[in-house]
Amino acid sequence: MQFVLALIIIIVGAKMGGYISTRCKQPAVLGELLIGLILGPSMLNMLHWEVFPDEHLGELITHIAELGVIMLMLLAGLELHVDDLAKSSKVAALSGTLGVVTPMLMGLGVCLLFGMSTRQSIFVGLILAATSVSISAQTLMELGILRSRVGIALLGAAVFDDILVLLALSIFTALVSDVGPTGLTGVIQILLQMLGYFAISITIGMKLLPRLARYADRLPINQGLYLFTLIVALVYAWSAEALGGIAAITGAFLAGLFLNRIPQRERIIGGVSTIAYTLFVPVFFANIGLQTNARNLSGNLLWMTLAIIVVAVISKLLGCGLGARMGGMKREESLLLGAGMISRGEVGLIVATLGLTHHLISDEIFSMTVITVIVVTLLTPILLHRLAQNSKSFTGTEPELTPE
Repeated sequence: MQFVLALIIIIVGAKMGGYISTRCKQPAVLGELLIGLILGPSMLNMLHWEVFPDEHLGELITHIAELGVIMLMLLAGLELHVDDLAKSSKVAALSGTLGVVTPMLMGLGVCLLFGMSTRQSIFVGLILAATSVSISAQTLMELGILRSRVGIALLGAAVFDDILVLLALSIFTALVSDVGPTGLTGVIQILLQMLGYFAISITIGMKLLPRLARYADRLPINQGLYLFTLIVALVYAWSAEALGGIAAITGAFLAGLFLNRIPQRERIIGGVSTIAYTLFVPVFFANIGLQTNARNLSGNLLWMTLAIIVVAVISKLLGCGLGARMGGMKREESLLLGAGMISRGEVGLIVATLGLTHHLISDEIFSMTVITVIVVTLLTPILLHRLAQNSKSFTGTEPELTPE
């Protein structure tokens, strides 16, 4: 009953926080994170109330949250629009790639300056490389320029960014894992293991999954298609880590990409979204706050957090903006695209949570990254509004970007 009561408090609190956040024209995830911070050790320390004497309660909530991560990445793959990526392939590839490399290098450099270990510094760089364009897309939609050159390129760059970050994360976690072979032989074995997993999963995903999905949809089983989708996501997530040596979230993302191709895609998105956003995803975001202790941010760590926030903003402006400029965009368009990539959200938080779970970063560094995500998410729409209003390139409706 303690678990039931805790879920009631977390879900109701997260949904209320999300509602208030959207009313303030911010993404719902921001409100869910803040509620988690309020309920966590930063303020109320809910899991240590007298009504919750079970010391394993936090572990149960974390397990629910981990299922939320898998469903979130499944939905990310299902909602990927490959057509939008094709319309701005050159700009998207350059912006997405430089938008990963630049934050990683700048984040690595700053962390090393503050005395962090190389492994932790690289991982913080990976967190900074992630992006979330949900709030940016919403802001550009309000400005009436989502379907402009910048808007479409932004969507494509975000796809490249997420894929590169997930691949880099999988390779990094495999290389630094304490389990398995080490040295040059170990690296080669890990790479072969990854290639083998990708080859098998892609073959099954392209050839077998569409047929199995149609078969499952015809079976006289209650919600058979949704059940099939969840099983596929769980199998892909488990096999990615257990057999492929890569992150489980990469496997769930791949499952979504393959199921994206079947005719029942829209039905699957609707069904999985209902399951995910009713229970699992709100618990995941709230649980991040429950694991974050903002009181740890004092002394040297406070200055480091401020430095990381500055790097998080500047690195995306430079990297993504330079990539857009190299792709042929105007200076104002490039700057706006870079600003749109500043926001970190779901993927960045997933990467941070994975690092904490695998002991790649400390509790203090985790708290620092969560605070950074919240601050840059608040800054993104402000910067977008200011840049769009000051730019002469967006005084009217722009034509659609033609395929390159």
